[in-house]
Amino acid sequence: MKIYKIFFLGMFLLLSSGLFSQENLGTYLEIAAQNNPGLKSEFNEYMAAMEKVPQVGTLPDPQFAFGYFIQPVETRLGPQEWKLGLSQSFPWFGLLDAREDVATGLANARFEQFQNTKSNIFYEVKTAYFNYYFIEKAIEITKENIEILEVFKRLSLVKIEAGNASTVDELRVELELNDLENQLALFLDTRSTFQVSFNNLLDRDRFAQINVPDTLWQEPMPFDKVGMLDEIYRSNHQLKSIDYRLDAFLNQEVVARKEGLPKFKVGLDYTIIGENPASNLADNGKDGFIFPSVGITIPIYRKKYKAMVKEAQYLQEAEVTRKDDTKNTLSTIFEDIYKEYSDSDRRIALNEEQADIAKRVLDILISSYSANSEDFEEVLRIERQLLRYELEHQRALADKNAAVAFMYYLIGQ
Repeated sequence: MKIYKIFFLGMFLLLSSGLFSQENLGTYLEIAAQNNPGLKSEFNEYMAAMEKVPQVGTLPDPQFAFGYFIQPVETRLGPQEWKLGLSQSFPWFGLLDAREDVATGLANARFEQFQNTKSNIFYEVKTAYFNYYFIEKAIEITKENIEILEVFKRLSLVKIEAGNASTVDELRVELELNDLENQLALFLDTRSTFQVSFNNLLDRDRFAQINVPDTLWQEPMPFDKVGMLDEIYRSNHQLKSIDYRLDAFLNQEVVARKEGLPKFKVGLDYTIIGENPASNLADNGKDGFIFPSVGITIPIYRKKYKAMVKEAQYLQEAEVTRKDDTKNTLSTIFEDIYKEYSDSDRRIALNEEQADIAKRVLDILISSYSANSEDFEEVLRIERQLLRYELEHQRALADKNAAVAFMYYLIGQ
């Protein structure tokens, strides 16, 4: 019973480690979404575009006119002294709504650009996280191999003292140790670079601690290969942004046509009348001469409005061809990333198997060397291979997850 308890406890800790690691990455993504300056900039541009909608959907400001008669005009009720006028222009029916539709479409396109930026930042955070995981594992594996070589060195010294080995064996170990120490120093420098890069994406302290798992989980593809490309065409934010711009330019053509239709103007004039000393009329000096007026603006210069229509049509055509070009580009990128994903998956299995074989060979060679002092050069060669296989296995894990992360970017997540 105790054995079962230990087994289940071990499984729980193993699963919990993976879950906690994914939760850590999820937390980092939330921090990036809240703090990243580039993302904030894109969001503010979207909010600015939204403020354009009420600007274009409002009637033009009313016009107020004031007039003073330097030489008053005499009327039977008295001299006209002042004149006030108020007028309001009205565009053709539906023009304001069409303008709002244009601004809304462009704002929605800007929102999709913001979403695309967010997805790209998520991809960059994930990739930086996986790269940091790899460099941590590379440091750990390299240190372990240095410890193994130290054991080899002590073993060779013992055999040299016993007269069963040559000093060359010790020198060979020294050469390998020097190479690994140099490689370890490079990995340590690279870790600092990756740490700063990751924390800058989160806009936090450059050397803040980054928590990575002991073993990286393998992220699954969200769809199969065929379904993945269909989902890209359906959900990609770049394509959505193009669709919104196309819709905006369709409405811009409507605006251009309505701009070429008459506009109306309604106004009221109020005249202030002074008293006429020579008049005995009851209404002498009474204000209230209100003159309603109606005007119409006739757009007779058609060249301008025809050009506005053609402009909108050219913009529509540009978006249609841009969408086709973008789909072709996304298809090419998808095939390339899927190849990297498949290659990484194969490398994971290959290097895991090769590392296992190399360990068994190394154990046999060490036993042989301990017994008869032979094959020491082969021991070092297999040890180098084992190090390479272990590093390549961790690199493949990081590359596979980075490829899946880019797939999520392509589908806008």
